[in-house]
Amino acid sequence: MAIHLKHGRRKLLFALLLVAAAVAATVFWQRTVAFADRPLLLDQAPRVLLVDRGDGLNAVVRKLRALGVSQGSGLAWKALATEMGVASKLQVGEYAIGAGMTPRELLRRLARGEVIQRKFTIVEGWSFRDLRRVLAADPLVVHPATTLDDAALMSALGRRGQHPEGRFLPETYIYTRGTDELAILDRAAKAMDVALAKAWDGRDKDLPLESPTQLLTLASIVEKETGRATERPQIAGVFIRRLKLGMLLQTDPTVIYGMGLAYAGNIQRKDLETDTPYNTYTRPGLPPTPIAMPGRDALQAAAHPSAGDALYFVARGGGAHQFSATLDEHNAAVRRYQLHH
Repeated sequence: MAIHLKHGRRKLLFALLLVAAAVAATVFWQRTVAFADRPLLLDQAPRVLLVDRGDGLNAVVRKLRALGVSQGSGLAWKALATEMGVASKLQVGEYAIGAGMTPRELLRRLARGEVIQRKFTIVEGWSFRDLRRVLAADPLVVHPATTLDDAALMSALGRRGQHPEGRFLPETYIYTRGTDELAILDRAAKAMDVALAKAWDGRDKDLPLESPTQLLTLASIVEKETGRATERPQIAGVFIRRLKLGMLLQTDPTVIYGMGLAYAGNIQRKDLETDTPYNTYTRPGLPPTPIAMPGRDALQAAAHPSAGDALYFVARGGGAHQFSATLDEHNAAVRRYQLHH
């Protein structure tokens, strides 16, 4: 009888333990569910969670703690991630965390790889040197090309022997942290291929241009000569007429480009008289390569220059130019706008 009672007590104790465990599990799960859908306790300042390669859920939770996310135990985060089926699916990258986001939403973003999207803008008129300098200074981009010279870099892009100047389309490119700089340059180069082909295929048929590269070169000069979209076709028209007449282009930006690092911010008469492959005061026709990165508007202006009789132009302030058909008119405009006579 005593043995029977002892056995009965054991069964009762086991049953009570089961009930207690069930109650504890229910309470834990209720708390986990409540935790999962309550906004993170953060102020309005945005935070960035960086998930590195090899980070598991525990490492991610530690990083959340460091960012000020205090709610939810490690077990709660693990339970939620397990319930969602994402515990082993957290993806590498940067994630934006802000007030109002719930733990469930955060884990969903981590599993989907909804990382922060960064922007890199190539500015119209930049030289390739400018592009490389700014890209190299971006700390969020991987830089395997830092030690490559221009020729080696173009080879790495599958463009062996192609001069890099002008070959990257000025636009804003979206990327994520850790993107290879060559990937950004490859996209920009392919975008320029498309834009240049479109401009060349749709160009006016009477242009004195022999190749898409010459169109790109002319567009780069137009880009450097004016920042006004409305003037670009006029500027292109002047240069096209000069090319048809066999006149020297006499454009300062090409001279400056030919000076390279020797250019100190101003151009003097001796610079105009010093011959380089890019000096359009001493050499006829277009320079051997583009001198900058032209945008879409400059490409279209070069492909569709304005008609007219102007052969000269001079800056008259505010980014605008005065156009003249004769040298006498041009000299008068120079006296008025440059010499203030």
